[in-house]
This record gives sequence, C-alpha cells and structure tokens, in this order.
Amino acid sequence: MVFQQNIPHRPQSHRLGTKPLVAASLTMILAALLVDFDSLTTVFSSPTTLGQQSDCKTVVSNEAQLSREQLATLLTIPERDAKTRVRQVVSEPYCQLPTLKIRSGVDAEREAYPLAFDPDTTLVILYENDEYAGYRFSFE
Repeated sequence: MVFQQNIPHRPQSHRLGTKPLVAASLTMILAALLVDFDSLTTVFSSPTTLGQQSDCKTVVSNEAQLSREQLATLLTIPERDAKTRVRQVVSEPYCQLPTLKIRSGVDAEREAYPLAFDPDTTLVILYENDEYAGYRFSFE
C-alpha cells in the first residue's frame, strides 16, 4: 500500500530574463571605464632598481639601509598613521622617487630603503598628505 502525502503546490520559478545580466554587464563595463589604468600601471609596474640613478629623484643618504628589526617594526604601523611616526623607525631614505598621482588630486610621495639583509630587495614607502599610505617591495 502506497501512502500519498499532501504536498502543497509550489509555484514554479520564473526565468529572470536577460535584464539582470545586461545590468550587471553594463555596471562592470562602467567600472572598468572609471578605473584610471594609467595610475595602476605606474604603481604596479615592474620593480625598479636603485642602481639606476634615473629612478631616484633625489639621493638622500647613500648609507641608508633597513635592518630586520626596523622592517618588523615598520610593518606594525597602521596605514594613515603620521609620516613622522614612520620616520622614527626608518629615519632617512636612500632616495626619494618621483611623486605619483594615485588618487585624483593627491600627490603620493615615495621613498626607497634598501634592505641590509637582502641587497637585491628594496622597500618603497608611500605617503599621501604626510600620512603613511602603504609599502611595496621592489626586487632586483
């Protein structure tokens, strides 16, 4: 004997159609058009070496190097902290790199620090309006 349970009638799902797909596509295309690819390629370009003097706008200190301890302390400083706090840890840079415009209307300053324990690696620190805005490593 087969028992039949009463299953409530469920409405069938309707196809959404193409409107959401078109809207999502247009949103992605608009976002891609608004991105400033020129600035992104400058920031994420291939690493520069400090041996090329043309990369440095101004050589500040030929003896400047970061120790492991300085690097470890620097990596604990949160972004948007004061530039003076970063300078307490790293002191003077090897050189200042040319400024960039990463965000509209804001000049970004960059300073390069070779690592004492890895001469082929340089730490580049980014500042915006005297605030620490981040870092990246440059590998020779």
